[in-house]
Amino acid sequence: MLADYHTHTYYSDDSECPMEDMVKKAVAIGLDEIAFTEHVDYGVKTDLNCGYEAYFEEVERLKERYRDRIAIKAGIEFGVQSHTIPLFRRDFERYPFEFVILSNHQVGDREFWNYEFQEGKSQEEYQTAYYEAIYDVVRQYSGYSVLGHLDMIKRYDRFGDYPDDRIMEIVDRILRQVIADGKGIEVNTSSFKYGLKDLMPSRAILRRYRELGGTILTIGSDTHETVHLGDHIAEVKQVLKDMGYRTFNTFSRLEPVYHDL
Repeated sequence: MLADYHTHTYYSDDSECPMEDMVKKAVAIGLDEIAFTEHVDYGVKTDLNCGYEAYFEEVERLKERYRDRIAIKAGIEFGVQSHTIPLFRRDFERYPFEFVILSNHQVGDREFWNYEFQEGKSQEEYQTAYYEAIYDVVRQYSGYSVLGHLDMIKRYDRFGDYPDDRIMEIVDRILRQVIADGKGIEVNTSSFKYGLKDLMPSRAILRRYRELGGTILTIGSDTHETVHLGDHIAEVKQVLKDMGYRTFNTFSRLEPVYHDL
């Protein structure tokens, strides 16, 4: 089984890729399954969020058109902040999502990619605040399948590497909550594209997740264009196997499906 469970198309504000182009590329490179996970980030870019009606209509058309060649799942990426939880609860109940990534892209409506959130803080302050915000959300909200790119803040850290052991206490609390709620985490292979020195989340975090009893694990490229679809997924599967994992997951109607690595 080869699946990419984190992809974006022109239903996300930061992609111009037609959805069918992504499906064609997925078929061409031999994917068995693809999950579209378009962005929704209330509080920051509400007017640019995924248009649900058109999105689901196109997914259904493509499911029918490619039904003999690839499985297509209608997922979503919720960029949840503590004050936007009610809006995501509403959407989760209203629409037939098959898979939901819970991500943290901003805190207090201040984004990471433009360094607005980090401005005026020390490295320790913004690193700690980032993980505390995730923990605050997962304690209150469970309408998701997996927690996305847990240590993504590493992509936007001008001070360089921040040791895992300095954030592992709060990460431990996050992972325990995720596991207690019957949810999972993802391995996001965009770490290769961004030139990070480790996986995302890191090997230390992945080992701790396994030690705590975590078993639900998806793998996704986080691609926004066809060129990165499926990037390093086969390689990451082998790394996970070497770490002691034996399975990874796809999803069917929000329920995890296990596959051998």
